[in-house]
Amino acid sequence: MDEGVDATFYAMPRLVTHIDDAAIATVGDLYAELRIEGDVLDLMSSWVSHFHHPPRNLRVLGMNEAELAANTPASERLVHDLNVDPAIPLPDECIDDAVCCVSVDYLTRPVQVFRDVARVLRPGGRLVCTFSNRVFPTKAIVGWLEGTDEDRCAIVAEYFRQSRVFDQPTVARRTPVDHRGDPLFAVWARRR
Repeated sequence: MDEGVDATFYAMPRLVTHIDDAAIATVGDLYAELRIEGDVLDLMSSWVSHFHHPPRNLRVLGMNEAELAANTPASERLVHDLNVDPAIPLPDECIDDAVCCVSVDYLTRPVQVFRDVARVLRPGGRLVCTFSNRVFPTKAIVGWLEGTDEDRCAIVAEYFRQSRVFDQPTVARRTPVDHRGDPLFAVWARRR
C-alpha cells in the first residue's frame, strides 16, 4: 500500500468514472429505491455523484477541489482528507443520509469515519456504501486487495458493527452473478 500523502496522489483531477455505465446506473437505482433524496452527504466524492435525480441538498466531500467543482448538482463542496482527519467538517445531525461510492476501500481509519458519519446523520439516517472490485491498488487497504467479493462485503459490514452506532447492516450484491460488466455491491445501515 502506498502510504504517501493522499493529497499528493489525488492532486491531479481525474474526471473519469471508476465503474462502468451499468454499475453506475445500478448505484442510481439503489439510491432511488432507498429514497436518498433529502439532505445528503456524498463522502469521498468526485465530479459525479451517481444519482438519477439529485437530492434536495447535496454536499460533496472529497480530495480534489477541481473534481468537486465539476459536481454541478452539489450545493456545498468540502475538500477534506478523511485519512488525515476522520472528523467531518459539518455540525451534528445536519444530514438525512450519507453515501460513499467506490471509495470505502481507501479509508485507513474506517471505524472512526463511520462514527463521525453517525454524528452528522439525523436519527434514523443511513450510510450507504457501494463498491466494485476495481480499485487504485496502491491506495486500497491490503484486506481489500487480497479478499474476495464476499470478503469485501464482510469488511464493510464489520466497519458498521465496530462503529457501534448503526443498526445491523444490509449487505447486497446489486448486479446479477452472471453480469459481464463491473459487479456492484452495497452495504448500508441506519444510525441508531
